[in-house]
Amino acid sequence: MKAGIVGLPNVGKSTLFNSLSNAKAQSANFPFCTIEPNIGVVNVPDPRLERLAEIVNPQRVLPATVEIVDIAGLVKGASKGEGLGNQFLGNIRETDAIIHVLRCFEDDNVVHVDGNVDPVRDKETIDIELQLKDLETAEKKLEKVKRAAKTGQKEAQKEAEILQKIVSWLEQGQSVRSLDLDDEDWETFVKPLQFITDKPVMYVCNVNENDAVSGNDMVEKIKAISQNEKALVLTLAVGIEADIAELESYEERKMFLEDIDFEEPGVSKLIRSAYDLLNQQTYFTAGEKEVRAWTVRKGATAPEVAGVIHTDFQKGFIRAEVISFADYDKYASEAKIKEAGKLRIEGKDYIVKDGDVMNFRFNV
Repeated sequence: MKAGIVGLPNVGKSTLFNSLSNAKAQSANFPFCTIEPNIGVVNVPDPRLERLAEIVNPQRVLPATVEIVDIAGLVKGASKGEGLGNQFLGNIRETDAIIHVLRCFEDDNVVHVDGNVDPVRDKETIDIELQLKDLETAEKKLEKVKRAAKTGQKEAQKEAEILQKIVSWLEQGQSVRSLDLDDEDWETFVKPLQFITDKPVMYVCNVNENDAVSGNDMVEKIKAISQNEKALVLTLAVGIEADIAELESYEERKMFLEDIDFEEPGVSKLIRSAYDLLNQQTYFTAGEKEVRAWTVRKGATAPEVAGVIHTDFQKGFIRAEVISFADYDKYASEAKIKEAGKLRIEGKDYIVKDGDVMNFRFNV
């Protein structure tokens, strides 16, 4: 699963990416310093995995991951190819969710591409470019579908009706994700078109150190205008996160966090939020060789999550042995868990819960 970092030039995208992945993408005080999208695979922080490893003492521990893509800064006219618009919009289309960085701090030493700081305007600039690209996609598809609808095809007539709604919505300056559509219609007609503004979005308000905890007026404005978008809003002092990422040892980071009165790095919250934004959850496998966190979509059944390990597990699924993390944490050994009657046997219809520790029985 991929989350793409977008925003105007010089809002802190590459600095945030560096903090997330330690990949040290070039970060400079001018537009387009990120020409090719940088990609980092980021571990999802999860104290439950650490606790399982403490109990089981395995040979190795493997966390869940999210792929983060740092996409170069968009500018006005990107939908028409301005800047490196077409390339950037193509990179966004390939992601599953959008992390939209907005500058919510004043600093005369960091130039703003539009001359002054206004995150509401910046958000609208990016939104408009993405909406225009989606409008182009919707209009092209509608043109084709209308021809089929004229021949009396009921499916085509229904699709034309949905597409016309989308076109009208985008023309009003609204994003596809905020359009109220029936789930079945969305799956059938909207999802296959991969609209950019249908992707889930998180707005990261980049603030200075003093506003890292409580935010500021600019952050409040973003929260207000994004309420109808089913979007997340996160306040982050990206400069501080970069300083934390530069520290080599866990002890150094811990001391730094204590000095600034932080419980954990802000990027840890961001990674978990991105994971949630992508509609993902975690289940675990725990054995002497390996304790591992597996990424699965929310609502997946036991055979489906078994298939994440290997397709044979799904094809030949017989049953799943399931222990909740809370019970694993409480009893601290499989023997005691079984004695307490807390190991459950679940079948094909079981909907996996976040934090389940699972073992599968299968036969191929």
